[in-house]
Amino acid sequence: MTTSVPSGGVTPPAPSGFVRVARASDAPGLARIQIESWRSSLDGLVPADVLAELGSAEASEQFTERWRDAITNPPTSRHRVHVAVDPDTGGSGGVASAGTGGLPPVGFASAGPATDDDKWPTTDAELYELHVLPSADGAGHGARLLHAVADTLTEDGFHTVCTWALSDDAPRLEFLESAGWAPDGVHGNLDMGVKVHLVRLHTRLS
Repeated sequence: MTTSVPSGGVTPPAPSGFVRVARASDAPGLARIQIESWRSSLDGLVPADVLAELGSAEASEQFTERWRDAITNPPTSRHRVHVAVDPDTGGSGGVASAGTGGLPPVGFASAGPATDDDKWPTTDAELYELHVLPSADGAGHGARLLHAVADTLTEDGFHTVCTWALSDDAPRLEFLESAGWAPDGVHGNLDMGVKVHLVRLHTRLS
């Protein structure tokens, strides 16, 4: 089943926050967000030593370099990274970014051409990552990021978008389905020392 992004299917964004294009100085903050998000969603699904490794200084450095490169040297002009910030919370104690009044990101999303073999990257897009600090959940940042991604992908000429999610991550699945996404029947596994089951969802961009 193919669905369309509805106008009111997602919880309205908190009025205090906003989304902007990511900058190189955001990279440490994005690394922190990704690590905290993964540790929260993988808790109970992978061995404790794997979770501990995710929080290591080495992992943080690797994620930081990865995001700095993605922001400053994207593979194409259609690869985008957005960040959410919240002036009211001051970023929930994150890593401040230069040029934002000291506000660190509280969430981020990256998207671009689809990478799966059964997709056509000219018209099919992929939401690679969507993470919000666990301490900032429920403030509308995820919805705001999802809308920004949909707008940008539409402007870039994409017709559909897919994403992968942990099959046991009920909050993420409920969030995506409330926004008009649906499982497309494709499954996979994430190798984290143990196999973690994944499901793919998709939606049509309107």
